[in-house]
Amino acid sequence: MELIRYLSDCFFTEQQLLAVSGIDAEELAALQRRSMMPRASYRLRLDVSCDSFFGLHEEHKELAYYARGYASWIGLLQSLHADADAFRVFAERYRARLTQLKAAGLCTDNPKLGAGLDEHLREEWCHFLDGTYGICTKTGLPEEIASKELATMIIRDIIGKPVEQALSTRDRVCLTLAVDLLDTASGPFAPHEKERSSRHLLIDEVRKTYQL
Repeated sequence: MELIRYLSDCFFTEQQLLAVSGIDAEELAALQRRSMMPRASYRLRLDVSCDSFFGLHEEHKELAYYARGYASWIGLLQSLHADADAFRVFAERYRARLTQLKAAGLCTDNPKLGAGLDEHLREEWCHFLDGTYGICTKTGLPEEIASKELATMIIRDIIGKPVEQALSTRDRVCLTLAVDLLDTASGPFAPHEKERSSRHLLIDEVRKTYQL
């Protein structure tokens, strides 16, 4: 199945994540209960029926899939002293990436990344813990989340202008940079989700529409 191939190519199963990270399932669950570690991005239920000379055999199994970048996040968590330090590190890395991108000329007037950044970071932390960003970014880590959010805001701001209003040279350059940034940060998305994904709507369609 195409979905299973996608999950195998782009994610770790829980067992693979545990093996790479050097922890067991109880430790992983404890980190999740303490709101330090993201939950799985995908859960796959397998109902298998096998018929052979020996008769019918059935198996039922559930597999959890995690972004591969979470292995490094677990490594970081093992060096922290308090549960609250996990959010602090997430926020610091997110802010640092925004500063880096601003220095490169990519910024927005959106208040979420200005005066409202503290509140926005709390919302982003909740999405991170839910495993959401393991789906729509390649690694699920703070730097790519910041890149994705900034790029998305810039793109939506520019393409949201009246259709009859031609893009200025500055807008076209900014749009190209933002689309390229989003392309770099975004995951490929599952086959059944591609048409509704930000990759399709804000990368593929924008490049086609604006001939970038």
